[in-house]
Amino acid sequence: MRKPSAIRNVAIIAHVDHGKTTLVDGLLKQSKTFRDNQAEMDQTTILDTGDLERERGITISAKTAAVEYEGHKINIIDTPGHADFSGEVERTLGMADGVLLIVDAQEGPMPQTRFVLAKALALGLTPIVVINKIDKRDARTADTERETGDLFLDLAVKDEQLEFPTYYAIGREGKAWRELPEDLESDGDLTPIFQAIIEQIPAPTGSANEPLQLLVTALDWDSYQGKYAIGRIVRGSVKPGMPVARLDRDGKRSDAKIDKVFISKGLGREETDAAGAGEIVQLTGLADVRIGETIAAPEQPDALPVMEIESPTLQIAVGPNTSPFAGKEGKYTTSRQIGDRLRQELETNVSLRVEEQGTTFLVSGRGELHLSVLVETMRREGYELEIGRPQVVTKEEDGKTVEPVEELIVEVPEEYVGAVTSELGQRKAELKHMHPSSKGVTQLTYRLPTRALLGVRNVLLTATKGTAVMNSLLVGYEPVGPAIRQLRNGVLISATAGETVIYSLKVVEERGTPFVGPGTKVYEGMIIGLNRRDDDMEINACKEKKLTNVRASGTDMTTQLTPFTQLSLEEALDFIENDELLEVTPQSLRMRKRGLTMLERKRAAKT
Repeated sequence: MRKPSAIRNVAIIAHVDHGKTTLVDGLLKQSKTFRDNQAEMDQTTILDTGDLERERGITISAKTAAVEYEGHKINIIDTPGHADFSGEVERTLGMADGVLLIVDAQEGPMPQTRFVLAKALALGLTPIVVINKIDKRDARTADTERETGDLFLDLAVKDEQLEFPTYYAIGREGKAWRELPEDLESDGDLTPIFQAIIEQIPAPTGSANEPLQLLVTALDWDSYQGKYAIGRIVRGSVKPGMPVARLDRDGKRSDAKIDKVFISKGLGREETDAAGAGEIVQLTGLADVRIGETIAAPEQPDALPVMEIESPTLQIAVGPNTSPFAGKEGKYTTSRQIGDRLRQELETNVSLRVEEQGTTFLVSGRGELHLSVLVETMRREGYELEIGRPQVVTKEEDGKTVEPVEELIVEVPEEYVGAVTSELGQRKAELKHMHPSSKGVTQLTYRLPTRALLGVRNVLLTATKGTAVMNSLLVGYEPVGPAIRQLRNGVLISATAGETVIYSLKVVEERGTPFVGPGTKVYEGMIIGLNRRDDDMEINACKEKKLTNVRASGTDMTTQLTPFTQLSLEEALDFIENDELLEVTPQSLRMRKRGLTMLERKRAAKT
């Protein structure tokens, strides 16, 4: 059993894409966690193990790895950088004694940098700043260092937190320096970071001789051992076969028994016969354990404070598919199966809320990305779903209904500033700051309701030819403001069921932007394009050209169609309005009207 003085628990925090996971790769490789001939030595983003994480290039769930360095065990907690997964950050920071704050040398502190640093400082964690990507062509290292210092002045809760060490790194090359190097091509490695962790991050407190106390901060599962309860031992020690008391979030006690004890080693876990205070452990045998529960010694069952997770800001209605194509592409199609899967997700996704409403479920999360990752995961598992337009989650404060408000930072080339300000002006966004840079890029900071953000990403990317960079963060709640009018044009609706043909799609193309190509199976009421006008229009996209004896041979073969627009899951969620639904299956994404026939839509419009 390792002494607490030989353990360091450190979390890696940063804004999305500031090089956090890449720096962890370097720490894992330099510490000889892998053999020279192991495949991981040639990999990047090693801890991003999920398919969606690798495809999107982001960390979605927090991971823990352990490395050995100069007689010390360093438990490294890699946290997500996107604001939508900040619930993962909130629950895992409690396992750490210090943090490595990674800041991009070009971008400087960003919205999520402020959020994660505020959480870390509030918990009293010791910070180490790493200014990464100092080799970028547009790096402004000195400015970034000054801006980071200003951020600490705003957020520090103790004077000693203002005295933080700063290091400089090129994470993808595995180099770091205590002082800013004159020659970035000089030899180097991550030894300064390892030494900073050992010297600056405090060792865990607590004694192995005290009664056991552990807060469950994560859960895992495999087919061999079942459920793993993951947490850091605050005091005492734990052994296989040991009786314990489980205290749920309401303080209710139940008795249990530890089956096996595992600790982290490299990227995996290894079984141990004992683990003491300060160690991050994974316990089996606790089948019904939940995140936020305390595992304690039966003779002294003291509950630890339950972590507070911020409220969800966005919700979607999820239910079984009811379109004419229902049940043709999915494996799990019933409301019961969908409900079971959502309840299973609640065990590990602490920011999620699920409310049952008949055969549908109101699923609330921290943002569009948070919810769309859940939907995409279920889709890949074989579920067929029907999803409504995202809605903001309001709440009551002092007798008033308040809605979430966000800070939006947009970086855009100067020639597109007008397009951005025009679009956000229509959405009632308040411009707080405008900072032109010498590189021809302007940074705009807005404050606006969360509901005004719905659909804005796709609109701005189109208006700026894909050059806009956007980041947002929840900053508070305000009384609900005036309604925002529909900014999207009407849609083109299939008037009949069948298979689309080139002849009719040419008409669709003339009326607007098509969402389907030739040979696509459609049904009445399905959305097949975006109209050029404000109103909806029905079109028969399956109508063949009439045959006559004067038609020139091969005329249809020469008809040219422009490529149709294929929306992603997030884009489709942004696109749909209140009277529309998104049909999600393992094979397809289809948008449709709630009322499939013209008569149903007219009746709904009158009510």
